[in-house]
Amino acid sequence: MRILRTPDECFAGLPGFDYEPRYAEVPAPDGSGMIRMAYVEDGPADGQPVLLLHGEPTWSFLYRKMMPVLADAGLRPIAPDLVGFGRSDKPTDVGDHSYARHVEWVRSLVFDALDLRGVTLVGQDWGGLIGLRLVAEHPDRFARVVAANTGLPTGDHPMPDVWWAFRNAVEKAEKLDIGRFVTSGCQRPVSDDVVTGYDAPFPEESFKAGPRAMPTLVPTSPDDPATEANRAAWQTLSTLDKPFLCAFSDGDPITGPMGPILQRAMAGAADLDHPTITDAGHFLQEDDGEQLAAEVVTFIGAT
Repeated sequence: MRILRTPDECFAGLPGFDYEPRYAEVPAPDGSGMIRMAYVEDGPADGQPVLLLHGEPTWSFLYRKMMPVLADAGLRPIAPDLVGFGRSDKPTDVGDHSYARHVEWVRSLVFDALDLRGVTLVGQDWGGLIGLRLVAEHPDRFARVVAANTGLPTGDHPMPDVWWAFRNAVEKAEKLDIGRFVTSGCQRPVSDDVVTGYDAPFPEESFKAGPRAMPTLVPTSPDDPATEANRAAWQTLSTLDKPFLCAFSDGDPITGPMGPILQRAMAGAADLDHPTITDAGHFLQEDDGEQLAAEVVTFIGAT
C-alpha cells in the first residue's frame, strides 16, 4: 500500500480552524505497517466526548463552526479525519479503500487509541454510514446518537437519481474539484478562503483516492459486501435503548428522505423533538454549524 501525507504547509492559514492537530496510528489492513490518522479536539479533557465524523469529500475542517459551541458547553468535541482525507494518511489506490476498512480504522482510533466512552456520535454523510455501524457493533461505548443528513444503506432500496449523478461526476472527473463539490452541497454562499480550506488536503490528483473511492463504496445492491453488516446494524439500532436524534437540514435532496425513516425506525428516536436546520443543504455544518451544535448541546442536556 503506497501512502501519501499532505505537507503541513498546505494547511497554513485555515480560516477559523487554528486547532493543533493530533495524531494516532491505526493498523494498515495488509499488515504492512501503520497508518497515521489525524484529529482535533476542544473543550475540557474530562468533558463528555462528542465524536464528530465527517463524510465525502470533506474533513474535520467542516466542524470548525460547531466545536467552539460544544466546548463552551463543557463538552469535549473530537473531530477525526478519515483515512484519505484531511491531515490523515492517504492511500493512493482507490482499491485500498473499503467500507469495512473505514469502519475498522475509525474504531481503532476512537476506542483503541483514544479509549473513548460515553460517546455522543454526530455523523453526517459517510460519518453516519461509519458511525452508525460503530454504535450498533459497540453500543456500550456510546451514550447517544445524532444523525445529521446521513443514512445506513443496505442496497435493498434504490439510491436517488441525484446521488447517482454525483457518483458519476466523481468517477468521470479527470480533475476532482473538491471545493466545488462542497459548495454545490451548500445553500449559503461559501467564501473563497473556505473553499481553499476544503481543497487544502489534496494538493494533487494523486492525493484524492479517498474522495474518488467513497461513492463507489455505498451499498447499491443487495449483494454488496457491506450489505450483511448494515442489515445487522439496522436490526440492532432499531431496538437499541439509546437516545437517537435526527437533525437534518431542509435542503438536502440526497439524504433528506432518510430523516423520517430513521425517526420511525429507531427505538431511541421515539418521543424526541427532532429539529430541522433551515436554509441549509447537504453540508449543514457549513451552512449553519452553530445551530446544529446548539441542538446537540440541548439534546445532550436533556438526555
